[in-house]
Amino acid sequence: MKIDYTLENLSEVADFVLENASNKVLLFYGEMGAGKTTLIKELAKKLGVNDLTNSPTFSLVNEYHSNKGEIIYHFDFYRIEDEEEAYDIGVEEYFDSNAWSFVEWPQNIENLLPLSAVTLQITIKSATERTLEIKS
Repeated sequence: MKIDYTLENLSEVADFVLENASNKVLLFYGEMGAGKTTLIKELAKKLGVNDLTNSPTFSLVNEYHSNKGEIIYHFDFYRIEDEEEAYDIGVEEYFDSNAWSFVEWPQNIENLLPLSAVTLQITIKSATERTLEIKS
């Protein structure tokens, strides 16, 4: 399914993603500047995260805590040079934890991704509009 959106209706898009995700591991694909981190911040907010959320570009993973006691993991594999780096941090254990796991640049750890993960492809339609395609 595809959805066109802008920052003005990002909240509704996040609700739609959370309501329709068939798995808690969400894989975010899109070019640099497409809005992957922006959508992840909104998803975390919807899940009750009050912490500052930002992309874990250098640490590979950030852990957030919701006001409901849930843990949410946010991965950024943009700078990873080898899948072994992700394996070394125990990425498979994170994915098996049944916690929400938001993964930016998943193509860089393709062999470690769960087959049941949900793919979210963000495409830049214009300077202010994006298209989100969700595949379960």
